Amino acid sequence: MVRRSAGRRSRTISERKRGRYVQARPVLDGKADDLALDATLRAAAPFQKERAEDRKRVAFSIHPTDYQRKVRVRRSANLVLFLVDASWSMAVAERMAATKGAIMSLLTDAYQRRDRVGLIVFQKNKATLVLPPTNSVLLAQRALADIPIGGKTPLSAGLQMAFEVLQREKILHPDVRPLLIILTDGAGNVSMGRLSPQEEAEKIAKSIAQANIHSVVINMEHAAFDQGLAQALADNLSAPCYTITELRAESLYETVRSEMANVKNVLEHTRQSSS
Repeated sequence: MVRRSAGRRSRTISERKRGRYVQARPVLDGKADDLALDATLRAAAPFQKERAEDRKRVAFSIHPTDYQRKVRVRRSANLVLFLVDASWSMAVAERMAATKGAIMSLLTDAYQRRDRVGLIVFQKNKATLVLPPTNSVLLAQRALADIPIGGKTPLSAGLQMAFEVLQREKILHPDVRPLLIILTDGAGNVSMGRLSPQEEAEKIAKSIAQANIHSVVINMEHAAFDQGLAQALADNLSAPCYTITELRAESLYETVRSEMANVKNVLEHTRQSSS
């Protein structure tokens, strides 16, 4: 992943001439832009005998084919978007309390790192962007004070809104690393179109996966009643599925932090594979 603007938490390759110089790569277009002088000299050294004619004019002969450019890394910001089932259930209060606590913990931690956090809830027949992506603790406190709950479960509407928000953020902030955290039992029962609720949710989930958006599903169904719907949603998202037996802000926060580290490892592996 190559980035164009600043952040402070996670390392990504930077196209700008700023950041820490970590390695060099051959220049393919012949342009001596952000030249790695040390690596260029090493690349040219084995050919000095062959360039005897050149060395009658210069002490050390360098050709455009020797050029090596600097590869720089800088810290990038994360965007954590929570998508929470706010339809009526016995666990809704616990779910909301844990989500609010995790959001505030992430924002407090992210204040110096330029990370941002957002929240979408879905209930009745629609999804609501309760907290647009922000790094403001004050804005989060105001937005999280009163969240609507109850009604049916429009899972597909929530997934669609999350997809649109993250796609928009990727355009506005190309360097951001999105992470979608979904708290649900996976049992949608309201459609936006003609497909059944589950088919519609499955289709949108696959689109999210195809867009390379890293997602995590937190299964909110009680183990005694679990029909595997949350796991099926995770499979369509190409995402892990966790069951947190004691849902608390601390446990959800640690899960999110762990997944943020996983995203970093995946990107580092991708960068090394492409080099």
